[in-house]
Order: sequence, then C-alpha cells, then structure tokens
Amino acid sequence: DGFHPLQSLAVFTGMGDVLGIEPAPDLSLNIDGPFAKGLDGEGDNLVLRAARALGNQGAKLTLTKNLPVASGIGGGSADAAAALRGLNTLWNSGKDEAALCEIAAALGSDIPVCVLSTPSFMEGRGEILRSPESMPRLPMLLVNPRVAVPTRDVFAALKERSGADMTLPQGRFRDTADLLRFLET
Repeated sequence: DGFHPLQSLAVFTGMGDVLGIEPAPDLSLNIDGPFAKGLDGEGDNLVLRAARALGNQGAKLTLTKNLPVASGIGGGSADAAAALRGLNTLWNSGKDEAALCEIAAALGSDIPVCVLSTPSFMEGRGEILRSPESMPRLPMLLVNPRVAVPTRDVFAALKERSGADMTLPQGRFRDTADLLRFLET
C-alpha cells in the first residue's frame, strides 16, 4: 500500500522550511528558497495534497524551501503538517490534533509526528505516537551530499530487516548519555 512498518524516534530542530499562508479565493502554491529548484515541475506537491485532504477551499501558500529535497530528514512531511495546521486555523475547520493526525496518516508515515512537532516514538505506519517524558537537547550536524534519497525507494529496496524490534523506553531519558545508550541498541 506504499507504507512500511517502522519504529523510529523523531526529533525536531529549529531549522526548516517556512510555509506562508494567506487567504485567497483559489488554492495556489508558490515555491522559493535555496532548494526550490528541486521541486520544479511537481504540480502535486505534498503541501497541496495536504491542503486538499483538509478541504477544498482557497489559500495562497508560499513555501520557502530551506531544506534539501529527498534528503531523508522529513522536510516535505513537516511542510505538509504545517499546511494542515495552518489551513485548519485559516479555514476554521475545527479539527483537533487527533483529526489532523488521521488526515496526515493517509498522506505519509512521517506526517502525523510532524503535526505534533514534538519528539516522539513512531510505530505502525507512523500513526502510533508516544512522546517520552523528557528529551535531552542534542547537538546535531546534518550533512547532505546532494544525493536524493526518496523514502519510498529506500524501503522498496529493503528485502529483510535484521535484528530484533527496538524496545522503546518507558518514561524519560535521564540525560544525553542515557539517550545515546538507547540509540546504540
């Protein structure tokens, strides 16, 4: 069905794309920013699919693409989640987080966690989310060699998963060392 079972820990940084939303009679999307070229010709962008899944109303969307396309860091998923949250407010749709996550789950595995935008363990197809009681801050360096890594292709190439399922911790990470011990297993 295009989805894959997963066990992941999703975290969020202060850096990302920016989605501007303004009232308009029709739905439109303009893309600018350093990585806009990577989305040229993508008439059915995930942001537009999210908007249509929420409702058939108008809005002028402007996506400033600061993150590399198909880099495996969830930029497109976060953009779609931002569209759901922002348009829910603009259109007075009245959907709560659970309803937005349900819409998001039909669009992609990473989108529900991006609707919440808090560190979370993801299971199932991404629809089962659990936030740790605490998450230490971590320094992070993201390196992108400008090679596209489409998630669909990565999981389609996966023939077999080795190793046991990850046992997700209950409660909290005491500190950074505790989180790193968990990630090593």
